[in-house]
Amino acid sequence: MEASAAPVRGVRKATPKGQMSGSGMGPAITHLPYHLKVLFEPNPPLEYMLPIIKRKMPPYTGLTEYFDKFETSDPPPRVVNETPKERKERIRNEKAEQNELKLKELAEQWDPEKDKAELKTEDAYKTLFVGRISYETTEKQLLREFERYGEIHKIRLVEDQDGKSVGYAFIEFKDEAAMKAAYKNADGKKIDGRRIVVDVERGRTVRNWKPRKLGGGIGGTRLGGADVNLKYSGRLTLHVMFHFSFKMHREVIRSSGGMNSNNARREERPRSRSRERREPPSRYGGQTHSRGPEKRSRSRSRDRRRRPPSRSRSRQRDRGYRR
Repeated sequence: MEASAAPVRGVRKATPKGQMSGSGMGPAITHLPYHLKVLFEPNPPLEYMLPIIKRKMPPYTGLTEYFDKFETSDPPPRVVNETPKERKERIRNEKAEQNELKLKELAEQWDPEKDKAELKTEDAYKTLFVGRISYETTEKQLLREFERYGEIHKIRLVEDQDGKSVGYAFIEFKDEAAMKAAYKNADGKKIDGRRIVVDVERGRTVRNWKPRKLGGGIGGTRLGGADVNLKYSGRLTLHVMFHFSFKMHREVIRSSGGMNSNNARREERPRSRSRERREPPSRYGGQTHSRGPEKRSRSRSRDRRRRPPSRSRSRQRDRGYRR
C-alpha cells in the first residue's frame, strides 16, 4: 500500500487579481467603497522632462585689472571675542574685587569697642568665645554646660535680625581662672550633637583683628573646596598649626597615637646603607671572636666551590662496592 504524498509546505499561493493579499479571504478591491478604493490606486506616471542641455562655460580670466582698486590703508584691528571660560574667569574676578572693596569698607566701620553695652561683655579678658554651636542651642543650655567651670556673669548668644541664632556666643565668667579652665577643657565638647570650638575673645584683645565675616579668623573650615577645608572640630589642631610650640605639637601627636618617642628617635637617627653589623660587647670584657666584615666578604657557597675535595668520589665508590 503506497503512502499518501505529504502536503507541500512553504509554498506561497499567488493572490488572485483584484483580491486582497493575506489569507485571500478579504473582499475584492473592485467591490470596495470609493473612499477606500482610492487608497489602492497606483500613482500617476512621471511627467516626461527634456534632458538638460550642457552649455559651454566662459573661460577663467585674471584679476590683475582690479589690483588698483584694492585698499592701501591698514586693515582694521581684529576683534577677538572672549571664550566662555575667560568670561567666567572675568566675572569671578570682578565679583572678588567688589567683595574685597565691600569688606574693606565694613572693616573700617567695624569697632567692637563702640558696640552697645547689651551687645558686649564687660571684661574681654574674662570672656570666652564659643563657636560652631547648633542653631537649636539656647542660652540655658550653654549656662548648664559651662557653669561647671566657674560662676558665669553673662552669656550673649548672637542672633540675626529675625531673632535666630547664628551659631556662636560669648560667655563672660566672673573669674579669669574659670575662663582659662573652660578654654582648656571645653574645646571639642559636644552640645546638641555638634562639637563646639572655644577661644578667647580676640576682637578687643588682639590688635588689627578681623572676624570671619570680614575676611579674618583663624579657622580652617572655609578655606576653599572639600579637599582644602578642615573636616574636624576643635581649636587644638588650628593652634598646632598657628600658635603651639614644637613641644606641644609633639605631645599632641603622641596623644593621638601617631608617633611615640621610640619612633621619633628612630626617625632622627640616620640610617647607614652599609651592611656591616655592629659587634656586640663581650660578656667577659675581652674581644669577641665573631667574624668581621673582611672575613664575611666571601659567601659560603663560593668557599665550597673553591675548596678542593678531600676525598675523590672514585675511592668512595670503590670502598662501597665493586662491580
